[in-house]
Amino acid sequence: MAEVHAEMVANVWKIVVSEGDAVEEGDTLVILESMKMEIPVLAEDAGTVAQLKVAEGDVVQEGDLIAVIE
Repeated sequence: MAEVHAEMVANVWKIVVSEGDAVEEGDTLVILESMKMEIPVLAEDAGTVAQLKVAEGDVVQEGDLIAVIE
């Protein structure tokens, strides 16, 4: 199991995957927006998206859990 966390304070601009989706290492899970820059959040391991802990429009803080990959 791998947890994916936010690296900075940002808005969740777009969610690219859904729970149950298979992902490979390096696939984009979510796109964050901060100071008009788009920041992709990537899968660190291959697996299945078990949980998405954010919704589009949410504000995440540094360290917040974004997704769980099993």
